[in-house]
Amino acid sequence: MLTFDAHLDLSLNALGGFNRDLRLPAHEIRRREAGMTGKGRAGGTTTFPDMRRGKVGLCVATQLAGCMPGPSPIAGWMSPEQAWAETQGQLSWYRAMEEAGEMRQITNLKELDGMLALWNDTSIPDDKKAIGYILSLEGADSIRTVGHLEKAWEQGLRAMGPAHYGVCRYALGHDKVGPLPQGGKELIQEMDRLGMILDVTHLSDDCFWQALEIHQGTVWASHSNCRALVPDPRQFSDEQLKALIQRGGVVGAALDAWMMVPGWVRGKTTPQEMGLKLEVICDHIDHVCQLAGNALHSGIGTDLDGGYGIEQTPEDLDTIADLARIPDMLRKRGYKEEDIANIMHGNYLRLLREAWAE
Repeated sequence: MLTFDAHLDLSLNALGGFNRDLRLPAHEIRRREAGMTGKGRAGGTTTFPDMRRGKVGLCVATQLAGCMPGPSPIAGWMSPEQAWAETQGQLSWYRAMEEAGEMRQITNLKELDGMLALWNDTSIPDDKKAIGYILSLEGADSIRTVGHLEKAWEQGLRAMGPAHYGVCRYALGHDKVGPLPQGGKELIQEMDRLGMILDVTHLSDDCFWQALEIHQGTVWASHSNCRALVPDPRQFSDEQLKALIQRGGVVGAALDAWMMVPGWVRGKTTPQEMGLKLEVICDHIDHVCQLAGNALHSGIGTDLDGGYGIEQTPEDLDTIADLARIPDMLRKRGYKEEDIANIMHGNYLRLLREAWAE
């Protein structure tokens, strides 16, 4: 089944210190990284060949460069100008992958329909198809001024999450408590004017509610799980999930282990000792569906290789191609084919059609 993954940090893996050629299979990259000890090294899951094997033909692909203090160079640029330059380098990589025929950017309905037609064309082998991507920015720190957002829109940016971790320039991350600064309010107003999708993932609770009030357009949560199942501020409470459902939003279920099960300690807990299986993600999918009373607001947003690897994913997940096993898991839970198709791709596609309708 065609899968739409609403959050993949592809350029972060190609650049950002990882230096991975995503045209190679994940196992080949692991072989080349053997002996490296950095987080996620020799444990990557997501490359173009593996995406195609799992029929992950469409995705939301990110730019990421923050100005938050911390040890991660990708998040700790000392000025917005440096962060902007980093995201421009990431954009250049996406353009290079387009020129190589590996990817194709989607910015409007015509381009979306073209990619759907390609992936529904059985006369072309899946391993010969370009992967369609919608460009998103995870954390708005690199937007030098509110006025620069329109330039990013012109480059094809169609979605953005104002915050990542910590105290960001335009919003507070989930790990902080507090409201939007004035600049954040103005940024979200500009997003609304441009028609840019608001990604509420990573926002502090106060910022979440303020952002929903300011932004009247399309909203989604690209990679978020349920606080009722994993009691941590990174996840969304039932009240927040219901608000997203009421707004017509979709919540992308994430495969970062500490977001899937309670009690996980990053850097210490292992999937094996926790007995964490891919099936657990269906608990989060089902929770959103039960709150909604239907299957129209849950989707897939794996965040695979978002700075970690198989040491922090379900033990029975080898590569992103294993997403193809989720439909059978949902069938065993009694989900109908139409509902499964909506979860795997249809819900996010519907949201894009609503966001881009003329």
